[in-house]
Amino acid sequence: MTSNRTKLSILLMAGAQAMLNSTTSILISSASLVALLLLDADKSFATVPVTAVVTGTAIATIPASMFMKRAGRKLGFIFGILLGMVGAAIAGYSIYMGSFLGFTMGAMMIGTCTAFGNYYRFAAIDVAGPENRSKAVSYVMAGGLVAGFIGPQIANHTKDFYAPYTFLGPYLAIIGLGVIALICISFVKIPKMEVASVEGEVRSLREIAKQPTFILALLSAMIGYAGMSFVMTATPLAMIGCGLTVSDSFNVISWHVVAMFGPSFFTGSLIARYGDFKVIFAGAVFGVLCVIVALSGLGISNFWIALVLLGLSWNFMFIGGTTLLTTTYRPAEAAKVQGFNDFLVFGTVATASLSAGILQQKFGWDVVNMAVLPFFLLVAGVALYKVISGTREIAPAE
Repeated sequence: MTSNRTKLSILLMAGAQAMLNSTTSILISSASLVALLLLDADKSFATVPVTAVVTGTAIATIPASMFMKRAGRKLGFIFGILLGMVGAAIAGYSIYMGSFLGFTMGAMMIGTCTAFGNYYRFAAIDVAGPENRSKAVSYVMAGGLVAGFIGPQIANHTKDFYAPYTFLGPYLAIIGLGVIALICISFVKIPKMEVASVEGEVRSLREIAKQPTFILALLSAMIGYAGMSFVMTATPLAMIGCGLTVSDSFNVISWHVVAMFGPSFFTGSLIARYGDFKVIFAGAVFGVLCVIVALSGLGISNFWIALVLLGLSWNFMFIGGTTLLTTTYRPAEAAKVQGFNDFLVFGTVATASLSAGILQQKFGWDVVNMAVLPFFLLVAGVALYKVISGTREIAPAE
């Protein structure tokens, strides 16, 4: 990543990633609270809009990958951003009309935007080259650090702009974030996919998925993301239930998002120095520590420390898993494998976010945390085995 053009493209994609993650952080910090206001009956459905976001992401993940394979990354990113802006407009109008169903549908459409935006990390590899893949992914993901500061703060400071239509302001702000993202992407130069990456020999998904390294990469991304979503989605509801304020909830989520993306400035260097197996193991350990802290008390400091640890866990597990995944497929298999990976990741996240609201309302915060603990321990065990054995399967050349 030495040319000025390459550095500029990476920087611009980091900016677009920042806008995407600011949108996401607005959703995760406010969507369940909006649902509480719109729901007349069972409040355990308060996390349904968050689940709708992730469901939209899961449904659109494979089509987004195939679309980009044919039309190119850049056009795909632009189309995805436009979908998100339309979804935000629908969500905002539904708040105005008091429609829970409409708000949920708008949230789902915003999720389809995320499906396209999740390929920023793979586009960074296209721009920087495979020899710089870990640093390129890290730098783009580091753009999400901005989201930790501006996303929840936008939600907090604009929620009463259009009183009595509480939380209408944040969803109109998402449209503005989309405009900024469009400007960033319009100046990005992404190389066209080589003929080999489209027409080369392709193995079956079954053959690729049998590789132990692929399995660890998938588990790391899937459990790292789903575990994070599971605990994070329940956090605002748990904090309000403990007598803490909405502002307290926004601040905890803000620092959580900072912890998610802040380490990205050096995660790539850690992977290059110590290897992705060790970084994934460390991420799983952070997840276990998050659960321990969350179970030790219900003060604001417990929520704050637990969510920071959860953010660190997500960063190491998701970036480590993404980097490891790129070693398991050939160029011609990229679109198929990336789409399959993200479909499974976000399908799991959708299930986790819906389950989180039900468990939190029915059984409480302790059960939410205990439920995720075995999965973090599973990834830690598999990653530790790979560290000790030192075995790795690299996708064979065509």
